[in-house]
Amino acid sequence: MAELKRTGLYDLHVELGAKMVPFAGYEMPVQYPMGVMKEHLHCRAHAGLFDVGHMGQVILRPKAGMDALVAGLEAMMPVAVQGLPEGRQRYGLFTNSTGGIIDDLMFANRGDHLFVVVNAGRKDGDIAHMKKMLAAVAEVKEVTDRGLVALQGPEAEDALSALVPAARDMRFMDVMSADTVFGELWVSRSGYTGEDGFEISVPDVDGFARALLATEGVEPIGLGARDSLRLEAGLCLYGHDMNDMITPVEANLSWAIPKPRRSGGEREGGFPGADVILAQLAKRPEKLRVGLLPETRAPMREGVILFAAAEGGDAMGYVTSGGFGPSVETPIAMGYVPPMLSTVGTQLWGEVRGKRLPVTVAALPFRPSTYKR
Repeated sequence: MAELKRTGLYDLHVELGAKMVPFAGYEMPVQYPMGVMKEHLHCRAHAGLFDVGHMGQVILRPKAGMDALVAGLEAMMPVAVQGLPEGRQRYGLFTNSTGGIIDDLMFANRGDHLFVVVNAGRKDGDIAHMKKMLAAVAEVKEVTDRGLVALQGPEAEDALSALVPAARDMRFMDVMSADTVFGELWVSRSGYTGEDGFEISVPDVDGFARALLATEGVEPIGLGARDSLRLEAGLCLYGHDMNDMITPVEANLSWAIPKPRRSGGEREGGFPGADVILAQLAKRPEKLRVGLLPETRAPMREGVILFAAAEGGDAMGYVTSGGFGPSVETPIAMGYVPPMLSTVGTQLWGEVRGKRLPVTVAALPFRPSTYKR
């Protein structure tokens, strides 16, 4: 077994009493002494600091001009890279030849280059993929001398602007740089909790994290609460709610595919799996990701099989993420069902320990997001 890696905040996690677990090849904090439930609620009410330094930070620097780089990256995914203004960020999806999702990511226009953040478990494969596909137009360089943290919650703006005053003027998906005593910060107003907040790439990540944690209202938050926060926000987790066998349309991420990339658009197709994805946009796919509300207090977790009847019948779907939603005070889940069963309010049954329990298709997100538009 390969030795687990550590982020630049490992010593701080241990100092703070975190319970460390293996995650995507790293030793990561799953919770702190406060506990998952209180961490979750604290982030919703105040501000939570997350170590996301295990994720991949990548700079794409053009070899033959930004236009060629932008066109090259756009050819790798069904989203629009062209037209992204400098100082803005966008959600992206690498797809394969069958339309499956290789990974989801964020990419930002930083003027003379693009900055990409990819999932930890897909980092090596994504970087190799970009080097292969963009060889003629870009230098692909992983950033290894910076940490990455997420500051999330209604008090995140106050906490960060105390150190970086210009952060207060940012809007959702803005990006900026700021010179500080911790080095040059690369800041985006984004995150994966459904809350307003920021993701910050920083050279002196330990010093920066300690400064934020010394701010009133900011507490460290582990992977356990990060998962329940993103589930309440209806956000996919790669390897669970999406993978290379699930298309963006099936994952209910069609909103990320703009008109110019769709059939009849000025830049129609031209990305891996375009024939499959465009056909699904025109005619509903065989399955769709939906929200699910179990009608008992027992959570329905990943792997639970869904049926259309309380007894008998074939399996009709499955749960991909599930647990308790502390903010909504009820078990919640996401999963896949045929389109005919995807209407909000549809009654289903999930088989838990050999017993079928009622569950209802629900609208996503379970809790409205609070991004600063």
